[in-house]
Amino acid sequence: MKPSSAKAKGRFLQKWFANLLIETLNLNPLDIESRPMGSHGEDVIMGTESRAKFPLSIECKNQEAVNVWKSYLQAQTNAPEGFEPCLVIKRNRSKPLVVVDAEYFVEMFLSSEQKEAKLQKEFEDEQLYKANETQQLGLHK
Repeated sequence: MKPSSAKAKGRFLQKWFANLLIETLNLNPLDIESRPMGSHGEDVIMGTESRAKFPLSIECKNQEAVNVWKSYLQAQTNAPEGFEPCLVIKRNRSKPLVVVDAEYFVEMFLSSEQKEAKLQKEFEDEQLYKANETQQLGLHK
């Protein structure tokens, strides 16, 4: 396949996914766009409004054979701080698939009360860790 054809396939998937987000999540089309091919960074650029509804960073691969691990690493590298990497993969005559971290995927189904309790526990664990660290530093003096 010629590089121009491969880029056209990739561009098609990026635009398709951006339109899926716009239509499904009722996003403002002016707040989301497909990045030009060959550019560095996320494949789908989102503004503040879109990020609030869809806090993931998108990397698209439209290839017959995808190295999922290498592609997911690229998604992680390109993801802005605080946004979950999301890999969208597709091959000919197959539906697109999405790859996200397993823990993130399961946590998407937590109720708001469960999410709040999880955040509270993480905060308390961090405070306990800091207290123990401070205490240990005091013992070593």
